[in-house]
Amino acid sequence: QVQLVESGGGLVQPGGSLRLSCAASRSIFNIRLMGWYRQVPGTQRELIARIASDGGTDYADSVKGRFTISRDNAENTVYLQMNSLKPEDTAVYYCNVNTGFPSRSYWGQGTQVTVSS
Repeated sequence: QVQLVESGGGLVQPGGSLRLSCAASRSIFNIRLMGWYRQVPGTQRELIARIASDGGTDYADSVKGRFTISRDNAENTVYLQMNSLKPEDTAVYYCNVNTGFPSRSYWGQGTQVTVSS
């Protein structure tokens, strides 16, 4: 069964914007941390943004000031607003959701973001 469904990826010019969405199944309860990772072929998957239950956020230095993570707890959805996109942002972006007790981790299927002129 599909647990996390990502959307919003695509091709955009440098300086442009995209908004990624990740909707978690209603069957997933006690969600704590929600985050976004990205991976370039040949590299490790890397955390770029995360948001806690209370709304506290952390960002990778490379995206600070450009990306904003947010969540809608009622909809079990996490978003990533991506502004001022650069070619080096090109990657597959993965949503991640972590629950409290019992502790579990879920991953989205990945969505391609390509920044190119």
